[in-house]
This record gives sequence, structure tokens and C-alpha cells, in this order.
Amino acid sequence: MAANRLNLALRNAGIESTMLVQEAYTDSEYVVQAGSGNLYKFKAFARFMFEWLKFFPYERNSILKFVFSPANKGLDITVHPLVREADIIHLHWINQGYLSLKTLQKLFNLGKPVVWTLHDMWPFTGGCHYSGTCLEFLEKCSFCPYLSKPAKDDLAAKQFSKKRKLYHDADIHLVACSKWMKAQASESALFRHKEIIAIPNPIDVGVFKPIDKKEARTKLGLPKNKKLLLFGTMDSSDMRKGARYLFEALNTLVENFPVFREKVEVVVFGKIHKSFYAGVPLKIHNLKFVSDTQKFVEIYNAADIFVLPSLQVNLPNTAMESLACGTPVVAFSSGGLTEMIKHKHSGFIAESKNALSLSTGIYESLFMDDLEQMGKNAREKVLKEYANDIVARQYVEMYKNVM
Repeated sequence: MAANRLNLALRNAGIESTMLVQEAYTDSEYVVQAGSGNLYKFKAFARFMFEWLKFFPYERNSILKFVFSPANKGLDITVHPLVREADIIHLHWINQGYLSLKTLQKLFNLGKPVVWTLHDMWPFTGGCHYSGTCLEFLEKCSFCPYLSKPAKDDLAAKQFSKKRKLYHDADIHLVACSKWMKAQASESALFRHKEIIAIPNPIDVGVFKPIDKKEARTKLGLPKNKKLLLFGTMDSSDMRKGARYLFEALNTLVENFPVFREKVEVVVFGKIHKSFYAGVPLKIHNLKFVSDTQKFVEIYNAADIFVLPSLQVNLPNTAMESLACGTPVVAFSSGGLTEMIKHKHSGFIAESKNALSLSTGIYESLFMDDLEQMGKNAREKVLKEYANDIVARQYVEMYKNVM
């Protein structure tokens, strides 16, 4: 999503940009699927399965099956006309059977400048997308906590060594979506000697914008006389998303402030597991998976606050979308969130992994702060730093430099 937003922003800025993807979910002429037909789809699925099966014997438990990517299978896109014609190759997220380490080597061998936007930590780790508390990537990945049998020469260590050789002479120009990601990558053993600049993801502020709250709630069938707390995730069971801290925070508020149970309800979207219903002591409105952009705009506008208790995150689209719609964000002091949210100005930054601090942020934002003014401040932040034209301009300047 972030990559396609940049794709469109670049075209509006006069760059002939096209996305080449493993699977296209749009009929846009500027998003091109790397192949077609049933055989292509079968091979794409087979590559995905091969990658997962490569990790399966090593995974510590089934919850962690997609936190680590071996990149052992991939599609050779170097023969694709769009790659052949390109002046610059710009990589985004490439895993789960799309590009392998061998494919990356072939791309680097073309002799074209390669820009790589770091949407997670995978490019500079031994295979994990987010390292959690592990800092092995600072010197050499080994004893990986995601593996069933961590060792000095484990799967992470072997892949780390392959990446070290791969990157050594590669003409790659690195972009981090957040200053936090830039810091992580700059300190890593793989990218320590590479130049890295920070450019945020863009957002269309003409689409994600404030609309009438009552009208939004009416369209979504949400109550107009309640304070609505919004939570959204691709998978609420993912430990990194921090749902357990939200459970604890909400239970603390309900136990100590009876008015909280009377006045507050929760709105959720995404993949919400049964455990979420058991953990939240308030009425829940589940909007499930949402793909329509306008509906997303209505959801953000319908909420009073958006809560994002993620424990490790780059520059999340959800937070940016909420801020653009004028809805304050309550979040942990994590990753790029501290760059997006100004404490008590456009949201609330709680102490990381501290449910009591999170509960304070939720209560103060809903019952004590000027939500309208905070929403205006949030919107202003996005207009100044994340709007399409502002971000595209930074990339255009980078492209000129690497050429």
C-alpha cells in the first residue's frame, strides 16, 4: 500500500514509475503483475510454499511462521521488459516467494542503480522482519530467538553471511521510512558502511481527510452518543501488535472508572481473534477486513482516538491515516511512532510495554484533552511532512543524485 502510494505520487511528480508485483490487486495500468495465467499463479504459490517449508523445520512455534523469511525461492524478474527498460530499480517489500537472494544478485548485476526502501528490518537481519529485543544483527546474526534450535551457525547466521557477500559491491541506495529504522540500519553490520537517508511514506491528504463525525458513524452503523476507541491490525494474535497491553489497560480503566464502561465502546477492523473479545471488557463493533479506501476514511473519522500499542514498528500506515483524518493516536514509544505523534499535542505517547501508561493515555485523551484541537494538530503534521508532493519531491531529488 505504501509503495503504491509512492508510485502514484511519483507519477504526479513527472516520474515514469510503474510497480512490478508478484500479485496485482488492482487493474491500474501502473501496477503490473510479473506474469499471468494459471501456471504463473501455481508457480507463485509454489514459491511461497517452498519458502515456508524451508523455515518450517526451524520455527520455534507455529505463531512465528511468518516472522522469518529465508528468501530461498524467487522469481527472476531481470528478463522482464519493465526491468530492462528501467533507469532505476526501486525495491520495496520482496519476500514470501517474490524475490530470492539469487534474484537480488541478478538485479545488482544489471549495473543499474538500485534504491531500496526499508519497510522492515529483513534487509539487514539474518531473516527476521523485526528483531524484538535481539541485537545480534549489530555484529552477525546467530542464536536466533525465532528458531527452535538457536546456534552459532544456525539458519539466521547462514543467511546473514549470504547477505554480507551480496551487498559488498552492490550499487544500492538505502531509504528508511523512519528515523528509527535509519538508526537501526545504520548500526547494523550489513549496512553500517552504506549511506542511508530517511524519507517517510506518502499519503494522499485529499483522500484521507476530516469529514463529519456524525455522518461517518451513521454510515457505519456506530453509536453517536458514545466515545469510540479504534483498534486495527492484520492479526490481533501477533505478539508485536501489543493487544495484551490494550486488554490490561482497558480492564484497569473499567475497574477504576465506572463511567468508562458506560461511555466507551471499541471499534475494530482486521483479523480479530476470539481472544480479543475475551480480553476487552467493553462492547466491540467489528468491521472486519476493510479494503475500500473511503470506508477507511469513515472509520478513522468515526473514532475519537486510534490506539496503536505495537511494540516494534516502522512508520505505520494506520497511524498516518488516522492523523490525516484528524483523529489523535495513542501509542507506545515505539519505532517511528515517536516521530509521527507529538505527545499531548496530536496524541499520547505511552511508556513502551507499560499498560498503566497506556491506560492513562486513553483516559486523558478521551475525557480530559481537547480532542478537536489535537485532531487539528495531527492533520497539520501530516500536511507538512507526509503529503504526496512533499515525499515525492524528496525521492525525485534522490533519483537525480543516484543517476
